[in-house]
Amino acid sequence: MNRDLDAHLFDRSELLLVPDRLLLPAGAVAGHAVVVQGGRFRDVGDAAAVAQRHAHLSPVALPGRLIMPGFIDAHHHLTQTFGKALAFGEPSEIFRRVWIPLEGVLDDELVYVAAKAAALESLRGGFTTVVDAGTRAEGNVAAIATAAREAGLRCVLGLICNDLGPGADQAAIKRRAAAHLAAWKSDDLVHPSLAISIPEAASDGMLHDIAAMSADAGVIFQTHVNEHLVAVERSLVERRLRPLEHLHHAGALGPHTLIAHSTLVTPSELDLLRRTDTAVAYNPVASQWKGNAVAPAEMMDVLGIRFGLGTDGTRSDGFRLLDAAEASQRIAFGLAVGDSSCGGGWTWLDHATSGGADAIGLKDTTGEIAVGKAADFLMVDIDTPEFTPSWDLPWELVRFGNRDQIEAVFVAGRLRLWQGWPTDWDGRALMRKVAELARDAVARAPIKRVHATSAEHRAARLAGPRA
Repeated sequence: MNRDLDAHLFDRSELLLVPDRLLLPAGAVAGHAVVVQGGRFRDVGDAAAVAQRHAHLSPVALPGRLIMPGFIDAHHHLTQTFGKALAFGEPSEIFRRVWIPLEGVLDDELVYVAAKAAALESLRGGFTTVVDAGTRAEGNVAAIATAAREAGLRCVLGLICNDLGPGADQAAIKRRAAAHLAAWKSDDLVHPSLAISIPEAASDGMLHDIAAMSADAGVIFQTHVNEHLVAVERSLVERRLRPLEHLHHAGALGPHTLIAHSTLVTPSELDLLRRTDTAVAYNPVASQWKGNAVAPAEMMDVLGIRFGLGTDGTRSDGFRLLDAAEASQRIAFGLAVGDSSCGGGWTWLDHATSGGADAIGLKDTTGEIAVGKAADFLMVDIDTPEFTPSWDLPWELVRFGNRDQIEAVFVAGRLRLWQGWPTDWDGRALMRKVAELARDAVARAPIKRVHATSAEHRAARLAGPRA
């Protein structure tokens, strides 16, 4: 069997791909093929039948490879990439001490460079779609869109519409929101979204109106909710409502709303999410690194609450996100009740792909390999020690998969990455630019870290208790 492949195999405008395995909504199957044309899947089915229907195409055999849907990152902050390692070991609400100060020094160029670096990292991790929650940077949000488009990443682009800051003009905010929705209404890769950073950053009227504008435009409204104890307690003290209850009181929940985190949720709040059909971004790595709790995602799945998996800008590796999603459920909930399955593996694959697309408002566009959907997919090498012998491929992808096995990433039918690097622009040059600009940006930002760096921590430990 000849396993050697070349990127030029995929230069054609119409492709008939015949992999060893194809990951469909019902599971991984052999003997199937797909046709990609015009950025979409035009045919999916039995390989011989598909080849017969498209006799004008030369089949591209992909021995030892799996074709699967690209991962969807349901919650990211693309402009925070310069400082992502500054959050290690830090307590909750780092947005106040790290992210707001950092984003405050970003102009258009820095927004663009940071976002493009984050987009490249996302593609390397197998993400073909990313939801950006909005930036507080002064730089134009259009720079994020440009960066995503140039990288070849599908992006749901949030615009923050807080109105309780100094000098906020509600009418101007709404005009800007309307312009944002209009600017990206028909774009093939950039999909608009409106956001309030946290409920306490906006008036009840603005929460209602921005959510309503989103619903009317058929896009998602985003906000962070019930992530940290201090935020829940602030809301209780100031409003006698928990943040999620506050949103419901303001009329901001519903099928158009995407709630980031929802880690600290009561049984009644789970019922509220279910009854309003509000979607959630489950961010397990964020919980592990700086959260106060883990969202009860398996319970959400059982209750029919829609959710996707998000990185929260932590680590853009789709396979490791799957592992974190399952492992966090097992450690936080499964161990105590003897649940050794915690979703059976396939649950996390579904919510990282088709379920994620549903949660972010793109279920008719992407998330699965099906006729008419955008050809956003990965080619994964499964002829490796990690997957040999293979007994249960969905479980193996969740627990054994990693981004090194991703050979190719396609978005809208185009090859965007080959063996980890872009095919039509210089990713290495971008890395050099990031190294040049990030150090100065971080130095200028009034960032306040609580804990020492790892080297400082080691030195203090070795110096002994007197130090």
